[in-house]
Amino acid sequence: MANKGWFNLESAGIGIPETQFFEGDSAFKFLGLSRTTRLYGFIGCLAVGFVLSLLGSIVLFLAQLALFAILYALGTIVSLAGTGFLIGFGTQLKLMFKPVRIVATLVFLASIGLVFVGAFVIGSDVLCIIFVIIEYLAYTWYSISYIPYARSAVLKAVGFS
Repeated sequence: MANKGWFNLESAGIGIPETQFFEGDSAFKFLGLSRTTRLYGFIGCLAVGFVLSLLGSIVLFLAQLALFAILYALGTIVSLAGTGFLIGFGTQLKLMFKPVRIVATLVFLASIGLVFVGAFVIGSDVLCIIFVIIEYLAYTWYSISYIPYARSAVLKAVGFS
């Protein structure tokens, strides 16, 4: 009866397709998580990360710079960790530091740290916003690296190619 619920993809006949995201992932074999459970984990982390980042953005307008930095960075990290439910956390780390993504990954991770520097060391809300924009752009560049020819298309659309 554990498979019954109001949002159960497997019992609805929809099923989750066999893709590279769910194949041969030893990270979840010892936990016994099904593909559906892993998908729920991904969606849950994505939703919690979004809410945390949104709350962080709201408190920024209330002049709570330290709370903004904590909530926004935590939201970003939780969202990023959510993809670990799809492909496994070890695999995700390996993919993040592949040569094609290493620059975007390092800029993304550094900008998370720089948000804290801007908030706690420098105390500048403008600098925090600049670092958040850099973080967003780096994460976008990192994300589109998974889509074939997406970086080339973006560069061409912007006029850099």
